[in-house]
Amino acid sequence: MDRLDHLEHLDKHLVEELAQVARETVRDELREQSRKQRRTATLYAASGAAALYAGAAVALAVGLALAIGLPGWAAALITAAILAVAAYLLRGAARPGHGHHTPHPPQHVIGGTAPAAPPGGLGMPYPPMPPDAPARPSLHPEDPHHRA
Repeated sequence: MDRLDHLEHLDKHLVEELAQVARETVRDELREQSRKQRRTATLYAASGAAALYAGAAVALAVGLALAIGLPGWAAALITAAILAVAAYLLRGAARPGHGHHTPHPPQHVIGGTAPAAPPGGLGMPYPPMPPDAPARPSLHPEDPHHRA
C-alpha cells in the first residue's frame, strides 16, 4: 500500500512538472509572437505618420500654387475644400455598404422569377416549385385527426 501511495505522489509530481513545462513553452511562444506583432504595429504607425506629413506637404504645395494667382485666404479655402472632398470619398470607399452609390440587392423577387441559384453562391439550385398549391387538410370537427 505504501508503494502505491509513493507512485501516486510521483504521478502527481510528474503531471505538475509537465504542466509547468507546457505553460512555460506556451508563454515563450506567445511572447515571441507578440514581439513580432509589436514591431509590425510600430512600423505601420511610423508609415502612417510619414503619410500624414506627406499629405500635409502636398496640401501646402497646392495652397502655395493657388496663392500665385489668388489671395492667400482663397487658396487656403480651396485647398481645404479639396481635402474635405477627398476625405468624404475615402470614407465612402472604406464603408461601401453605407454609401449612396452602392445599390442594395432586393430581398425578394417582385414581378419576376427567382434566380437559378440561391444568393449564397453555393451553386445549388432551388428545389422545383410544384405546379399546384398543396391541398389544405380538412378542419371539419367530425373528421378524424390523423397525426403521425
